[in-house]
Amino acid sequence: MGRGYAWLDAGTHEGLMEAATFIATLQKRQGLMVACPEEIAYAQGWISAADLEKLAQPYKNTGYGQYLLRLLG
Repeated sequence: MGRGYAWLDAGTHEGLMEAATFIATLQKRQGLMVACPEEIAYAQGWISAADLEKLAQPYKNTGYGQYLLRLLG
């Protein structure tokens, strides 16, 4: 695996906690979501801006919904 990839072994309770902490830290420091399906679909052109906004609306009062709406901005 090259730069930008990480292998996260979550086969034990300890490994799962380490993986969760890693992802939380990464998202917080970089301001990006890891494996956000709506973001991926939008970036790949599989959904339109209007589709993304519609998908974000039910979550608009959460950090996740606000993140999706920021993608449009």
